[in-house]
Amino acid sequence: MPAHKSILLVEDNPDDEALTLRALKKNRIMNEVVVARDGLEALDYLFGTGSHAGRDIREQPPVVLLDLKLPKIDGLEVLRRLRADPRTRAQPVVILTTSNEHSDLRASYTLHANSYIRKPVDFNEFTETLRSVAHYWLQLNEPPPTLQTN
Repeated sequence: MPAHKSILLVEDNPDDEALTLRALKKNRIMNEVVVARDGLEALDYLFGTGSHAGRDIREQPPVVLLDLKLPKIDGLEVLRRLRADPRTRAQPVVILTTSNEHSDLRASYTLHANSYIRKPVDFNEFTETLRSVAHYWLQLNEPPPTLQTN
């Protein structure tokens, strides 16, 4: 697990962003966290376009924590575009949402999300959930091989 790899957090709610960053810090997750506050910014980061033009997209995050209800481009469309592109098809994506909608759960897995987690309301529960997520995706999981872009 390379500690220098950045986690991509895609979250438009400033309170949920702060809560997530606080929970990661409390769990001593040392990876940098890149925050995208809408779906377009997330896609720009992952594909090295827009405000992230020139970013080496061969260096992808070990995991993307993706909210569903986002401005500009919603989370399901972000996931759809990631899975449609051979460069990002295998990118680990964890849906981290407050949505209780069965249709969101079904659509996320239909689009090949790696995991779907409802954000616990209780901070201690949320912290423990993020500890487990980080432990799995940053330490236990073997990431997909870097895909060459030509």
